Formats: sequence, C-alpha cells, structure tokens
Amino acid sequence: MIHEVDESLRTLVRAGALAGADVDVVLDAPTREWAARRNTPTVNLYLYDIREDVRRGSRGRQNVYDEQGTVVARTLPPRYFKLSYLISAWTQRPEDEHRLLSALLVCFLRHPALPADSLGPALAATGLPIPIGIALPPPEDRAFADVWTALGGELKPSLDVVVSVPVTAAPVYPAGPPVEDGLVLRSGALEPPAAAPRPVRRRAR
Repeated sequence: MIHEVDESLRTLVRAGALAGADVDVVLDAPTREWAARRNTPTVNLYLYDIREDVRRGSRGRQNVYDEQGTVVARTLPPRYFKLSYLISAWTQRPEDEHRLLSALLVCFLRHPALPADSLGPALAATGLPIPIGIALPPPEDRAFADVWTALGGELKPSLDVVVSVPVTAAPVYPAGPPVEDGLVLRSGALEPPAAAPRPVRRRAR
C-alpha cells in the first residue's frame, strides 16, 4: 500500500509539475550526507510520518455482496492512515529551487486526490478516493524544523504533503442465508372460535 502511494506521487510529480524536465524524483532521506552526494536537479519525496487519520474513521459493519447482489458477508469499514511526505527541491541555485516548489505547489492544488489512473492494484481495488492535503499546519506535537533537525541537515523550504490512504485489512464475517419474502398460505378448514360462556344469573330469595 505505501509503495503504491510512492509510485503514484512520483507519477503525479513527473507529469504535473516537471513536464518532462530533466529532474530526478527520489524517496531518499535528505540527510547532510545525501545532499553532499547529490549532483543533479532533484525533487525529494521523503516519507517521514505514518499515523491513523481518526477523523475519517467510521463505525459499524459493511455488507459484502456477490454477483447477484446478495449479502454474503460483513466486514469492518476501512481505516484511513495519513502518510506525510516532506517534499523539497535541490538545485545549484535557490531561485531554481523556488521555481520547482512553485510548480509542485500548483500541481498538488490541482489534484485534491491521487489520479485514479495512477493507482496501484491494491489502492484501485478499494474503489475509494485517496485525498491529498498540501501545506497544512503541522500537528501540535511536531514542527517541520524538528524533522530537518532529526535528519541532521539545515532547515530548507519544503512542502508538507499528506495522503490519506484507506486500508481494508479487516476480518470478514460470513452472513447467514437470506430471508425469503412473501406470505405463507396453508390450506384446510379453519375452526370457528369457541363461544364465550354465558354468565349464570341467580334468583334473589
């Protein structure tokens, strides 16, 4: 599932932001050592955080249907997980990096979800949209400067992209046979109801 999101983001960036430019798109951790080895224009899509998107959660069970539309099983609804990517541009000049970041920002604003034709088989099988959030405020327990510090590098302008991915790995519970609709008619004479007993009157003496 995660590797399919990686490839979908790569495809989206190459087609929607780079437009055939000779720029590498990598998933490496942008550490100080990595930056020193880099010698070509690069867009880095670094996955730095995975956590459940509890706002998109739902309760109850969902029906599973066969080809005839009959309920054959029930399962739990999908759970969504937020994959957070730190997206940065690396060139020889800051001006070129800013142009790349501008193109990336516009690209993601034009695509509120991963394009359906770029999804891998597991994501496509869910039949659900894969929303994308761009440049949202960071969670209260984390700042982007902390991410760069953990990587051992200097603070650099970057975009934070969050992809909410549905995961359908839930147990499946078989359903019982369907209930047949309609009335059941039984033949035979019906006995009349028994008459109620008459009250007994006593003569006063």
